[in-house]
This record gives sequence, structure tokens and C-alpha cells, in this order.
Amino acid sequence: MNRSNLFALASVAISASTSAVACGAASGEDHPADLPHVSNQGDDWRDEVIYQIVVDRFANGDPNNDFNIAPSIPGRYHGGDWQGIIDQLGYLDSLGVTALWISPVVKNTEEDAGFASYHGYWTQDFLRPNPHFGDLYKLRELTAGAHARGMKVILDVVTNHVGQLFFYDINGNGQPDDWLSGGGLSHTCVQICANPGRATECSDDERIYCEQGKDYLERIIEWDPEYDPRGVQGWSSLGFSGPADVRFTDWPESNRVPPPRPPDWFGWPDDKPWFDDQTWYNRMGRVYVWWHENDYSREFVREQETLGDFPGGLKDLDTDNPDVAEALTRSFEYWIEVADFDGFRIDTVKHIDRPDVAPNVRGFWGLFTDRMRAKAASLGKENFFIFGEAFDGNDELIGAYTKGGTDAAGGFGRFDSVFYFSQYYRVIENVFKLDAPTRNIECLYNSRVGRNPTDAFCQQNGYPAGPTHGGTPHATSANGGIGLPPQQVTVGFLDNHDLPRFLFEETSEGALRAALFYLMTWDGIPCLYYGTEQAFAGGVDPANREDMWRGNPARGFAPFDTSHAQFALVRDLIALRKVRSALRRGTVEMKWSTTVPGPRRDAGVFGFERVASDDKLLVVLNTSLQDSEACAPVADGGACLVSSFAPGTVLRDLAPGSDGLTFTVGAGGAVQVRVPAQSARILAPM
Repeated sequence: MNRSNLFALASVAISASTSAVACGAASGEDHPADLPHVSNQGDDWRDEVIYQIVVDRFANGDPNNDFNIAPSIPGRYHGGDWQGIIDQLGYLDSLGVTALWISPVVKNTEEDAGFASYHGYWTQDFLRPNPHFGDLYKLRELTAGAHARGMKVILDVVTNHVGQLFFYDINGNGQPDDWLSGGGLSHTCVQICANPGRATECSDDERIYCEQGKDYLERIIEWDPEYDPRGVQGWSSLGFSGPADVRFTDWPESNRVPPPRPPDWFGWPDDKPWFDDQTWYNRMGRVYVWWHENDYSREFVREQETLGDFPGGLKDLDTDNPDVAEALTRSFEYWIEVADFDGFRIDTVKHIDRPDVAPNVRGFWGLFTDRMRAKAASLGKENFFIFGEAFDGNDELIGAYTKGGTDAAGGFGRFDSVFYFSQYYRVIENVFKLDAPTRNIECLYNSRVGRNPTDAFCQQNGYPAGPTHGGTPHATSANGGIGLPPQQVTVGFLDNHDLPRFLFEETSEGALRAALFYLMTWDGIPCLYYGTEQAFAGGVDPANREDMWRGNPARGFAPFDTSHAQFALVRDLIALRKVRSALRRGTVEMKWSTTVPGPRRDAGVFGFERVASDDKLLVVLNTSLQDSEACAPVADGGACLVSSFAPGTVLRDLAPGSDGLTFTVGAGGAVQVRVPAQSARILAPM
């Protein structure tokens, strides 16, 4: 169903949802799963602009679910909910975004170590909604309301781990302990052996103990012990005692209780275990190799990433267990049906399966992604979009998750796209914040699509020949897929809930302006983190998860303010993208890039064409602090950018806030373009 036909269907869904709430949802026909599903027939995900929302921090629309909130404490619940998003759909519509990515909806453990689960990533129950945000009827009202405005809704999904629901009873005393074990440094070592005035009192044997004793000291945290390839072991000072016992907690006040058995309607066999069974977990302990991966073999790093618990005591599920895989798959098939989601953003993708070394092993992702597409198709929903978060700058690694495979049972798919972290590190960080040469953009693109970059710059900077990302659609639209190859639908971003805000590390609004021009004119699907249009500037988690409803006091912006220049820039860039098919669906042709940093005639310039069947544009970005031209320095020949436009063509600058200049294409297609600092020209034939 096209967007023009969504309004009547969504109105019916909202009315039915409201009626169900009013009458206590007693009738089965009023259940959200029984409401119509929007088909998305004929839609193209390259037309979308995604807007990421941390539900608890966006808008508080219903005070009735404000329990256990502490709005002044960054690590606690603040009160945002699904009703709050419903209330602000008009604001989102005015910004122009077309797809809402909302944080996980499932019930979580309430808190751990003083922090609350407001973000949604500490699953306790895969089948029940988080009561902080609303009930099933309110969730379906949200998706229906978004659909009525032509917006899709993407659910954030976690299948790699659950919250901190059990501990490893390493010392066998039946309670979760945190202790120091080993020699350490005694008072004798500190006050005598290390004291020049008394060192002669210290024997050689004592000195050996004092020198080596510090190396014996080890902290044991039974909630979160470090990774052990043999599995977490029980032990005491007398030695090892075999695998440590796993003990689920029973603390209902913080909802740290074993996951309940599924309801009868789920149809799970009584003789099969569930998520309260320790054999459903890998039980290897916490990943400890991050941030110093180069100290270990690549294989050991990947072993930990795929088998280890996520830091913070988040227990790693054994997705190679067929029962675990089936339970997770059926759970999220249910969420598509009950809430009419249009796609999934899936968390911690690189922590499950190894397509980087075994592309033809179906694994969990080969099963899960194909089943989600089939479920969508069974509901009459086409173009179900699945993209994954692989928090890694290695483009070959994250791209491996976008390539399908073939096993004895036949072909299978994986992810339609990834959240493009390699672009974040290689381009957003290096080029737009650190003034690296713009050739990095060209090299990364050529690696992704397999244009086999062979120039010295790309080779010296470690860009693979490619293609690093899949070039074949995983499924047609009619079969629940998006019908587009992963190479064309990478999800680009400037920041997100796991990273500092762009303006925290780079205080220049000019740099943000240039990066936004890139995000909205480059290929793939742009994703905005909520508050970017309000110039939010928070640091690392949880400071980067500001309350949207408080506005931006540091800038003097009211809540959901639409009157200032930052909002206008984002809105106008989205609007331009919507009306120019080349910016959404056009191919990319490189026209100019730089290989050296620093001041020169073309400092910070990157030029490229976007070419669609009915539209063509020339985009010239300038990431530098100076006004620059798409022309070489005189010492390098002085030649200017050569476009594919015919000589004599007059190009007008369409960029928001531009001076409306025109440029005439010269002999051979040459265009001499001067671009203001940290800005762009978006040139189209008049």
C-alpha cells in the first residue's frame, strides 16, 4: 500500500486501539495483533530519513506510568513514553523525517548498581511490554499514528543477551560476591621494605613477596567475571572445582527474576526449556579484549565477542541452541504482528555468528532474518527492513553480515544493511572532525561496492578492494524483503546513543553543518539522532541521552523549538532530499577529492554527482575552515572539476541557505566552483 492510502487504515487502527483500551481489551478481535497491517507496497527505503528516539528521553505523555523515575539523575528513568511520541508526531512531521527508530519495547530488569533500564537493553521478558512506556494498545496506537502521517516505525531488537538475571557462584556460597583475592601489598611491604629508612629490616624473601605479590591480586565479580574459554569456573584458594554454578536471582522489587514461561497463546511446548534455563546461555564470562584488541590474536577477539557476556553482566545467549533460536525468532515474529513494525534495527550483530570466516554457515542470523521477512509477507507487509548494529570500524567485518550464503538446505539471507560504523570512523570522525583528506570518502565507497580502489592513497590507508558489502537483495519486496542490495542502503549517522554527540567533541557548528550536508546528499539512508536538530551536545552515555522535552537551555531553545537556524537547516536538507530523486536513489560518480590535508586551493573539497534516470545533481562539499575551490593548485596543474554536464549548462545552487549563485559549465564539462567554509553547493541544471 502506498503512503497516500495509509491514512484511512491508520485511522481505523487508532480507533480500534482506543476502543480496546476503553473496554479493557476483553474481546479477542480488539487485540492489536488482529488489526490491519500496513503493506508498504511499492515503497523504497532509499527514500526514508530515519530518526532515532530513546523513548524514555523524548516526551512524557502519560504521567500514569511515571513510577520509579528520577528525572534529575542521568542514569535513571525520566518518564518518556509512547504517548509522548504520539503527542509529538506533528513536530516530527514538520521536521520531515519519514521513519522512527524507537528503543526496545520489551520488559526489562528494573535496575542494576544504581542504574535503571530506561534504555531498554536489559531484557527480562521477550514477550511483555515495558510498563514504563505503555501497554500493547498504546504501542499499536503509536505505529498507527506514525503510519497515518506516512512514517514507518523501526523496532530496536536485542537477541544477543539478556539483562543481569543470574550470577556465577564461583566460591559456592550461594550469594553474589565481589572480592579481592591474592597477596597484594601488605603493610610490611609498604612501610618497611619500601621505606629507605627501614629497608635493611626486610629479608630477600620478603622483597620477592613484595615485588610479586601485587601480581597475585585479582578482583572477582560474580555478576560479571572475566571471559574464560573453558567457561566460568568455580574455585577457591585450594584450586578449581569445575564449572561455576549459575544462580538466577529472585528479586521482584527490581524485576530481577527468572524470565517467566511464555503465555499459553504462544504455544511453546511444556517439555521444552525457556530463558530461565542456564543451558540456554554460553556462560563464558565477560568480554575483556575491547579497546586493546591489538594485544590479542584476531581469533581470540572474535571468540570472545561471539561467546562472551556483554560488559555489565548482560548474559550471552547460546543462539546456536536450536530451542534458543526458535524462541527468539518466534518472539520477534510476534512483535511484528502485534505492533505492525516496518523494520528492525538489531543490536550487537557482530556478537552472533561468524560470516566473516564461514559465509555459508546459516547460523542464527540466516534463520532469524529470513523468518522475519517471511512473517512480514504473511501479514501482507512488504519491504520489511532489517539493519544491524556492528560496533566496529572494520568494513569487511561488518559488511560480512550483509552477505547471504548457501548451505545444504539452500540459499539464505542476512542483513539488508548495517548501521554504518566504518563510515562513522573513517569519514565523520576523520574527515569532518579531524580534517583528514576527502579521498577517504571515495576509498570507503569504492571498497563497499567493489570498484577495487588501486590508487596509492587507498592502499596505504588500508582500504580493501571489496566489495565489502552484499551486492544482491536478500528477498524481493513481495517476499517481505526490500528488493535492494545492501550496498545501496547503508544507514549513515553522525552520532547515536552509544557515542558522544557530534557537538560535544566538535564544538564548531560549521563542522556539523558540513556533516549534515554530506549525510543528506550521500547515498544510502540517513539517520538522525533525536536532538541533533536542537543542537544537543551531550558527552558519553548517559549524558548523550538528554531529555528532549526540556529543550536546549544552553542555546536558549524551547522544547521542540522549530524557530531557530539549526532546525531549519535539518528540515530544509530533508525537504530537498525528498524532492530530488537523485539524492535518494541516484548512483554516485566521484568528481573531486583531496589526498593531502592543510591549506591549499582545494582544501577539504569533495565533489560527486548523484545520477538518477530523471534527475542529476553535482554536490561539492567543503569540510575545511577556508573557502575552497574544486580546482587543483597551480603547482599541480590548476585543472578544475570535470562534470558530466554539457558545456554551457547553467547550474544553480539549491543548498539551503545558499546565496543562489549560478555556475556555467565550461569546455569538456569543467566547473569552477567556490564553496564557503564547512558548507556545500548542491548544483542542478536550471
